[in-house]
Amino acid sequence: MSDLRGRPRTLRELRASGWQSRSVKQEIRDNFVRMLRDGEELFPGIIGYENTVIPEINLAILAGHDMLFLGEKGQAKSRLMRSLVRFLDEATPYLDLPGCPVHEDPYHPITRAGKRLVAEMPEDQIPIAWWPREQRYAERLAPGTKFADIIGEIDPAKLALGTSMSAEEALHFGLIPRMHRGIFAMNEVPELDELVQVGLFNILEERDVQIRGYPIQFDIDVLILFSANPSTYNRSGKVIPQLKDRIGSLIQTHYPLDRSIGIEIMEQEAGIDLGGEYPVLVPPFMKEIVEQISICARKSKYVDQQSGVSARFSIANYRTMVASARHRGIRLGEKPAVPRISDLAHIYSSSLGKLELDLMGSHQMSERQVLEAIVAEAIKIVFEEYVDKHGLDEIADVFSKGVKIEVGDTLPSSHYAERLKRVPKAWEKAFEVNPSSNDAVRASCVEFVLAGLYASDRISRSQKHGRITYQL
Repeated sequence: MSDLRGRPRTLRELRASGWQSRSVKQEIRDNFVRMLRDGEELFPGIIGYENTVIPEINLAILAGHDMLFLGEKGQAKSRLMRSLVRFLDEATPYLDLPGCPVHEDPYHPITRAGKRLVAEMPEDQIPIAWWPREQRYAERLAPGTKFADIIGEIDPAKLALGTSMSAEEALHFGLIPRMHRGIFAMNEVPELDELVQVGLFNILEERDVQIRGYPIQFDIDVLILFSANPSTYNRSGKVIPQLKDRIGSLIQTHYPLDRSIGIEIMEQEAGIDLGGEYPVLVPPFMKEIVEQISICARKSKYVDQQSGVSARFSIANYRTMVASARHRGIRLGEKPAVPRISDLAHIYSSSLGKLELDLMGSHQMSERQVLEAIVAEAIKIVFEEYVDKHGLDEIADVFSKGVKIEVGDTLPSSHYAERLKRVPKAWEKAFEVNPSSNDAVRASCVEFVLAGLYASDRISRSQKHGRITYQL
């Protein structure tokens, strides 16, 4: 929270300070220009949009546009909207009117009470308060939103006390009038009732609010942001054409353009401490498999692609995988614990419910069956990238000599070391980690190679009592 001590507390002090009134869009633009000129990071924590989405936002800010963020779920639309708050001043002054929810510009009040105060009171008696930037942003989810929620309504309680229905004092203000001189965001705009869309269109067009046809108008100063999914936004009749036409800039978001960016996002957003009393070492190929699962899901014919597969899918699965490894490390006393393919058996708990099946493409497959197919495909893709094809025969030869290896997330790493004492040279070339130096790392590499060989139809697999046995 900003420190607001020492700021002007009366209108006279405010004028003496040299403070100038600006529209909220001008304020955002001025601060953006200063930060851009000084080389400051404009959108900290936003990864993968440096050359695509962020330049479009920059231009929209400079143009003074209201914005629509159009993209599938889990593409940081809400985060981008919230990030615009950092371009507001640290705090802005307003008339300190008891009972008035509108944060009035001290030089240009819009309510009857604010105008009366400025006209009738000496400036050294007009109180000024300060509105921190953190409070100048509000957002609303469209489903269930009514006109009264975001615009306003006549307050029956005030009428009962004798207030005239045509007076401002009879109004209950919605979110947008309360965000006068701030930022208001509406999520999933296609789900808004048409009457509410008309109200928003009027604000975008005229910058005023009219409630129930009464002659009460406010010159609202607000930056309005919207978010929507393309599958619903582009559907005829979901958003009225007049509203679409008045939105200044449409910002198209997207999923990570390559796997390395997806992994960077996944690690950042998961926020897991891999150290501590029970440390976890995550091999690069396990991170790649988790992110590749999401990539495969986004391309799967069994998954409804209009719904999308959120970045939260990777994040939740990554957390579950690390938790499974840490659980084993605590129980067996292994430090560090190293995630294995068998730990992915637990991602069903973090995946189910996050995938929406394509009822035509899935042929009545269950969500679990679809996920199993996606995981198998992801393992195969990463395995083929990792293991040099000339080394496959050498690795498979180990199993041709009658070696059977049982794997499972509860087995100690020493179990793998006993079954496979010699580490094939091909492994040393394939992995960034050294599987011969640590039993837990070796166990992870063993499971990865076994699962990859199985996915490539080079060895067979049998499953019993939660454990899997691989053999040639």
